[in-house]
Amino acid sequence: MFPDLTRDDVFRLETRRLWLRWPRQADAAAIVRLAGEKVVADMTGIIPHPYPPDEAETFVFAARQANADGRRLVMAITPRSKPNQLIGVVEIRCDVPSAPVLGYWLGAPHWGQGLATEAARSLIDAFFAYTEGKELTASVRVINPEGQRVLEKCGFSAVGSGLEAFPARGGLLPVERYRLDRRKWQSFKTWSASDYVPQRPEEPAALAAAH
Repeated sequence: MFPDLTRDDVFRLETRRLWLRWPRQADAAAIVRLAGEKVVADMTGIIPHPYPPDEAETFVFAARQANADGRRLVMAITPRSKPNQLIGVVEIRCDVPSAPVLGYWLGAPHWGQGLATEAARSLIDAFFAYTEGKELTASVRVINPEGQRVLEKCGFSAVGSGLEAFPARGGLLPVERYRLDRRKWQSFKTWSASDYVPQRPEEPAALAAAH
């Protein structure tokens, strides 16, 4: 679903404080350390706790392959001043039976600064700008109000609750479901915090979790 523009690992997204880039094998240690924290992993459906190092390497390989195939767009969240330092991940999955799904996690030391919202907004902008997708969906555990707030600040509307599979947590858990369509996204194009600037391959950039 994603175009050729995003299928090269020089693709970047820039915000006021962040660089979003493809994950690298060098990120595996940071993924284990940050995503493997119980407070982060428990809010997701697939991140194990503790996080085995070999699974982080497998995740990076799979993410890069999915990016190259255009089935997903998985981006490492990094500070603009330290683009080699992964602090979280944001992704949009198009290889799902339903509408494309937004997901994200951010390392606990970086919570409370609006960084998850900033990263999510930039990827949402890229999705609607570069694809013909009509809507995005997302879901968050009912015990994760911070994750719900991120989606609301990105323009998502709550559309109900239900149970979803959280295999890494051992079964079905209650979630709040959210939706953002293209029309509503267009009304949010004046977002002041995203400062979204796409980086095209010919212009390489300097080098809470939702389910």
